[in-house]
Amino acid sequence: MNKTISVGHSPDADDIFMYYAIKFGWVSLENTKFENIALDIETLNQATLKGVYDICAISFALYPFVKDDFALLKTAVSFGEGYGPKLIKKKDTKLKRNFKVALSGEFTTNALLFKIAYPEARISYMNFLDIEKAVLDGVVDAGVLIHESILTYSSELEVEKEIWDIWVELCNGEDLPLPLGGMCLRRSIPLHDAIKYENALIKAVDVANKNRKTLAPMLLEKGLIRVDAPTLDKYLDLYANDNSVKMSEVQYKALNKLFELGYKSGHYQNLIKAEDFLIPNEYEELRSR
Repeated sequence: MNKTISVGHSPDADDIFMYYAIKFGWVSLENTKFENIALDIETLNQATLKGVYDICAISFALYPFVKDDFALLKTAVSFGEGYGPKLIKKKDTKLKRNFKVALSGEFTTNALLFKIAYPEARISYMNFLDIEKAVLDGVVDAGVLIHESILTYSSELEVEKEIWDIWVELCNGEDLPLPLGGMCLRRSIPLHDAIKYENALIKAVDVANKNRKTLAPMLLEKGLIRVDAPTLDKYLDLYANDNSVKMSEVQYKALNKLFELGYKSGHYQNLIKAEDFLIPNEYEELRSR
């Protein structure tokens, strides 16, 4: 009898790309059905706080709040390297110290870094798809764009600050990629199964990445992607690439830096290290001896 495992992911291009190798049947797991739910990232963050899904995409900044109930997965990660979310405003405007800003969610990584850099800003939270219009309509003075919006925003807008630049400044010269999002898995899942699910997701991301020229047109053809083919290609270069398959040592170091910044700014009660909250694969190696 098949077990159904719920997987929450965002509808942006990199999450869909990394998951759909499973959806299209390129990667499968015996006696397991993965059921996907596509929702915006802050909705997924909130759902993870409530323990809604078995496996879920999250903003990395959320993880310290859910560490006791969810293990951090090593795969399907998005990091920025010289790029990332953008703080935008109307052209030729000057922002006051207490400017109104739209962010994509309280628990997003960009919100954490923004709050550290702009402590006096007045924050409104809204769906990331509505932020550009809110700035254009004057509802807010500025907004932080994420996902594909960083490539497609109106020519009436300009970048006030790159979140990447805020990250670099906060890292004090350390050369680290910007941790944006990853996935977590419910701790109540038996360890043997958890290892299998993580390995299946690692394989799915790897297969998708290696077969990008086949998978990307399929996603476009089915209307699953909000952008055109050239924009999708550029976006996947940024966020669904070789570095998304399995976290590296430098990515762990960057993630720990994010947690440290959040702790020092009073965002988190405890200082944690990412490596302490992974699924212990050595368990499987010991069982097979």
